[in-house]
Amino acid sequence: MAAVRRRGLLAGAAALATAPLAACSWGGALAAVTPADARELPDQPFGEDPRHRLDVYVPAGTPPAAGWPVVVFFYGGSWNGGSRGTYRFVGRALASRGMLAVIPDYRVYPQVRYPEFLRDGARALAWTRRQLGGWGGDPARLFVAGHSAGAYNAAMLALDPRWLAEAGVPPGALAGFCGLAGPYDFLPIENPDVKPVFFHPDYPKGSQPIQYARGFDRPVFLGAASSDSLVDPKRNTAQLAGLLREAGTQVVERLYPRANHITLVGAFAGPLRWIAPVLDDVTAFVAGG
Repeated sequence: MAAVRRRGLLAGAAALATAPLAACSWGGALAAVTPADARELPDQPFGEDPRHRLDVYVPAGTPPAAGWPVVVFFYGGSWNGGSRGTYRFVGRALASRGMLAVIPDYRVYPQVRYPEFLRDGARALAWTRRQLGGWGGDPARLFVAGHSAGAYNAAMLALDPRWLAEAGVPPGALAGFCGLAGPYDFLPIENPDVKPVFFHPDYPKGSQPIQYARGFDRPVFLGAASSDSLVDPKRNTAQLAGLLREAGTQVVERLYPRANHITLVGAFAGPLRWIAPVLDDVTAFVAGG
């Protein structure tokens, strides 16, 4: 019976990537079975557009003397869709481990193309930095994180100094970066949904995170499913980890043999943590940052 239950949960997590309605349904289901040891502050505006909204998850209890570490987490969706509400289970999971979690929406194609979603992410992070003291957050421990396309967004905000500087965030404001199954070197683009996002075949210069691997001096966590069929872990995770290490960056690299591209983030949810210890690893990384 346990094996049947696990197969059902695995199929449910995979549904997060198949269709928007399925994603909303399974995101809600995963949130429902993930402990809510947090004060939730939904629908916080960080800009004028309807997509400029974010949800905040404040850990229960009294914050430590310096404040809670803060993780701004960007979800994936091929820069074509997604909703912060689907990833409530991630916010709850992080908060349950003593991290103040922030999950923003951002504009996607066809409303915008590269690099506007990076500007949205930088704006959300800048807004969070201004507000986090009121939630008990520690401004010295501000991390940016993401999964899939969201990991790309997080990587670009961490590694390419243009975007945070444009948003008024000073150099050195980030304590670290955490990327899960991120595409960090994906030209030429094969996915037809992604091609127009990056103006295929006239790709903008400087759009790949690996081009900025030598400029980040804070700790980095890179995780991936070892058999990811959507984002090659060798070309992306392993290559970026190697380049960062060559530049002297402290890198924690993890490959998860039982996970796939989708269940890697699904493993944040309580019933799916047997797939991969992603939450444990991210918690340890942030605690050491």
